Amino acid sequence: MRVLVTGASGTVGSLVVPRLLERGAAVRALSRDPARRVFPEGVEPVAGDLEAPTTLDGVFDGVDAVMLYPHPETAEEVVRRARAAGVWRIVLMSSASVETDPGADTDHNYGHLHHRPVEEAVERSGLEWTHLRGGEFMVNDLDSLPDSVRSEGVVRAPRGDEPAAPVHEADMADVAAAALVEGGHHGRAYVITGPEPVTPAERTAVISRALGREITFVPLTLAQARELWLARGVPPELCDWLLWEPATDEETGTGSDPQECVSPDYERVMGRPGRTYARWVADHLDAFR
Repeated sequence: MRVLVTGASGTVGSLVVPRLLERGAAVRALSRDPARRVFPEGVEPVAGDLEAPTTLDGVFDGVDAVMLYPHPETAEEVVRRARAAGVWRIVLMSSASVETDPGADTDHNYGHLHHRPVEEAVERSGLEWTHLRGGEFMVNDLDSLPDSVRSEGVVRAPRGDEPAAPVHEADMADVAAAALVEGGHHGRAYVITGPEPVTPAERTAVISRALGREITFVPLTLAQARELWLARGVPPELCDWLLWEPATDEETGTGSDPQECVSPDYERVMGRPGRTYARWVADHLDAFR
């Protein structure tokens, strides 16, 4: 079986490549500039840009399955090219944000505007498909936390007591590799989260214990968080979505069980619990030292 991994130089794609090799697949790795990346022996690097489908001539030839990261504007054309070349299975890296629908509130409709159109293009293709709807990624903390941890011994974030279940990037790669080479995943939309709820304040405590020194959590207002994220280059529409405050439990009648943010899909697919935030910090501890 030959598998094309798009985004093969990225956080998840780079982890999927060796997992596919371990499963006996032939791997073709797509990136904009493959010369800048050293892939494992046996991987076929190819150049192309999913934002410019005309650069993909020949990329899909001889490929059975594709791990896909297309853009909403080019998804239809990319999928059409894949099908025309004989691809019969697509595993799409999507987002759990498609499951949050604020209705007509387009300012906070990030998931439906950016990810659901791509899912629909894949679903219309007639190919086997699996959606991997990742939640918050633990690795995002590498963009926001290490500098202040190293220089000041603090973590700054909003909503310090709000639990989430961020996912280890290796867990996403595990499920992607399984869905690409195994049967039984067609038509599934897996929500991949971490195995336990953890608040920003609790994440700070995990980092503190791992480093063996005190790290202090400093709460931010939503306005302060937006200003900080914009300065780091987060797109304004994504800031708006991340800081969007949905209806309260009292307004919706829903409960407030922290476990509600945990999806069982990783354990269902892989047969074992996902990696914890403590495991992720241990895997990336050098970044915080």
